[in-house]
Amino acid sequence: MKKWLVALLLALPSLAMAKDKLDTGDTAWMMMSTALVLLMTPAGLALFYAGMTRSKNVLNTYAMVFGAFVVAFVVWIVAGYSIAFGTASSSAVQNIMGGFSNVFLNGIKWTDLSGSYPTYVFVAFQGTFAAITVAIASGSVIERIKFSTWLVFVAIWGLVVYAPIAHMVWGGGILMKMGALDFAGGTVVHMNGGLAGLVLAVLVGKRAGYPRSAMKPATVLLTALGAALLWFGWYGFNAGSAFGANAIAGLALLTTTIATAAAAITWMLAEWFVYKKPTLLGIATGAVAGLVAITPAAGFVSVGGAFIIGIVGTLFAFWGVTVLKKKLGYDDSLDAFGVHFLAGLFGALATGLLAVKDSDLLWDGPLKESGDRMGQFMVQVESVVAIGLFTLVGTVVVYYIATALTGGSRVDEESEAMGLDESVHGESYMNN
Repeated sequence: MKKWLVALLLALPSLAMAKDKLDTGDTAWMMMSTALVLLMTPAGLALFYAGMTRSKNVLNTYAMVFGAFVVAFVVWIVAGYSIAFGTASSSAVQNIMGGFSNVFLNGIKWTDLSGSYPTYVFVAFQGTFAAITVAIASGSVIERIKFSTWLVFVAIWGLVVYAPIAHMVWGGGILMKMGALDFAGGTVVHMNGGLAGLVLAVLVGKRAGYPRSAMKPATVLLTALGAALLWFGWYGFNAGSAFGANAIAGLALLTTTIATAAAAITWMLAEWFVYKKPTLLGIATGAVAGLVAITPAAGFVSVGGAFIIGIVGTLFAFWGVTVLKKKLGYDDSLDAFGVHFLAGLFGALATGLLAVKDSDLLWDGPLKESGDRMGQFMVQVESVVAIGLFTLVGTVVVYYIATALTGGSRVDEESEAMGLDESVHGESYMNN
């Protein structure tokens, strides 16, 4: 028998094992994770933001988050998924985006698998990430941006900014090839959404009366409930990013819980020390900051690493909200930049320094290939710089396109004074 035939016969068992095979446990977990991440936006984030806004803008704030979710998810199915995870015609383009071969999910059958679960589930799972990312940015411009401008911005931004960044980090693009570590979206989601929020806040301008007038939250209870729902849904966000019911998902679940609890305590103590009073708003905000910080590292670090990232990442966010914002004078209404960008930035960089050197956990990169931790850290630095620049430029461009299409981005003075619940939606939170 010829040698090549013998080799082929010997290889057949391993080839059969390598072929994707549906696993019901993994499929069930990924479907549940998708539902958990979905809950994070139209329930968790919407309540978290709505409670912090003034009572005359509560419903508009909720509508901005809910509207962002549904528009962004539809855009994801139309072309976002294809740009993020499709295959481009040339290798140069493939470094930045995946092309348009899967527009409207063309070429993907319902029987296709992504590893051990259906590709359709992967599409839906990733779509919830795309939707929450742009929804995060809404917190920076509530109470003064036109609803029409916001929805147009969401649709274009999802294709022009989010999808290419997701491709570069997760879809086979240049940052993935470099070995950048981002387990569940510290750069793709939180840095991206937080920085987009700051850019919008600067371009749209400050709220009337800011910072002279007191702008008290409508109800901190809604914010606390939103934070709890975010924490609950975040298990799908982080543990679901293990893409199966496996030990890495278990690790991510534990590190997420540790970092979040430690972060909530840290913010509470910092607030107690600085302002002499621990607030429920502070505890809830600290928990979210911890969730953000651990996201890029959840499946890579040890218990000790989770404590460090939760504590230090939250201190960065606390500094951003209480010091940096006042010094620079920007009106980031609900601190999307301070909490999401700064905590996400720290988490992304800390991942390179604190990731466990375990080839079963790590993706390809300097730390896995050669144990080069400083090399891995430099890759992390390069990735956050690249994403920051891409988000900055892309958001500015999309803002001006959306503004041109809707005849201006800001509501008129009378509507802003009345409140956007009444002037835009004809509804009233206070009467409900």
